[in-house]
Amino acid sequence: MGVSQDKAGFAEFFTASWDPCLRVVAASTGNMMLAEDQTAEAFARAWASWDKVSRHPAPRAWVVRTALNAGASWWQRHSRETALASHDIATADSWGTGLDTAVLTALRRLPARQREVIVLRVLLDLDIDTTARQLGIAPGTVRAHQSRAMTALRSELATTTTEIER
Repeated sequence: MGVSQDKAGFAEFFTASWDPCLRVVAASTGNMMLAEDQTAEAFARAWASWDKVSRHPAPRAWVVRTALNAGASWWQRHSRETALASHDIATADSWGTGLDTAVLTALRRLPARQREVIVLRVLLDLDIDTTARQLGIAPGTVRAHQSRAMTALRSELATTTTEIER
């Protein structure tokens, strides 16, 4: 495969994948600016390894996993910083994720692994086996995390809906 074919293939992938990957990373991190940085970093790494990434069974999942890993590294480096209480959530509805603010808030309250499973399975529409490979866990563990996360989300969103109706 020539360089021009590589560039064309990556350009098509980037155009089709940027928005879905950004939405998944934003929903997972709860911080749009950080999600944009992490997603850009992941796409840069994808371009640098495009020969390998283009043959990956789920290239979008590779980008999302790489972005989330970049975020984990960022948090390790900046762990002493103090977050503002509601700074990120206040602008969540303007992110263009297509998700309601209450859903994003509920996602942020999930444990990290459950949140990762939900964003990969539901938002990126990966199957259980691909999700398991991306997270380095067993398919049964993916099912367990997804079940627990969905139960927690239903409960929290039902409570939010009840409070709104009052």
